[in-house]
Amino acid sequence: MELYYEIQGSGSPIVMIHSGGVDSRVWKYMVQDLAQSFKVITFDGRGTGRSPALLEPTSLVEDLRKLLEHLGLDCVTLVGHSMGGQVATDFALSYPSMVERLVVIAPSLTGYAFSDEFTQYMASVNAAAPDISKLVELSLAGPIYRVAMASPHQDFLRESYTHYMTRVFTEWKSFEVLWPEPPAIERLDKIASETLFIQGTVDWPDMKKIAEHFKRVPLIRFAEIEGADHMLVLTHAEEISNLIRNFMLGELNDAANPGRE
Repeated sequence: MELYYEIQGSGSPIVMIHSGGVDSRVWKYMVQDLAQSFKVITFDGRGTGRSPALLEPTSLVEDLRKLLEHLGLDCVTLVGHSMGGQVATDFALSYPSMVERLVVIAPSLTGYAFSDEFTQYMASVNAAAPDISKLVELSLAGPIYRVAMASPHQDFLRESYTHYMTRVFTEWKSFEVLWPEPPAIERLDKIASETLFIQGTVDWPDMKKIAEHFKRVPLIRFAEIEGADHMLVLTHAEEISNLIRNFMLGELNDAANPGRE
């Protein structure tokens, strides 16, 4: 297996898929908690952390499938954050029998057209390339990071983004990620697994629109964490761990509401 991974704890398997710009260390607080009850697998996505760079067009969904097969896992709970949530959603649609439960945390969504506000922000960040320090500064100055960047996690985020951007510009040979077709946004009603959608209240307005699309998932619940921004897996790790634990044990409390009213 090319991808770097770690396994902690024992019990029902949870596989955690991190967001862009960081690596599997972003889960460190949640893993400590969840590993007391479950087998928790974290890994560095291709091009991040200690995994190899992208050298050709890559399917992150197929990377995940190969990892699960390498580990001998036939059916798991997937937890994905941001772009990791996009990977988890596409995987659940591509390999439904391998996903018992799906947890998406402030996810991206294949086929979703982001707002002008978001695309202009991304364009301003990308215009700084290849100045890595400026790329990191502009990325983390975004409004969706203001809670995390005012917290003790700011140094970790700067270090993670700097490491990621450095690898992108010194090691990556391809920037193309291949996604299944048709896009997930057109097939959300086909997701068979029980699903939990978690978001913070300090995020792009796009996140609420993505949540509206996810209401088409047949078996879904929603949870919102007050005062959390896009990096809620760092700043609100305990709350999210509790939501995931209760979700897996069938004991989700009133913090999460049914997707269909």
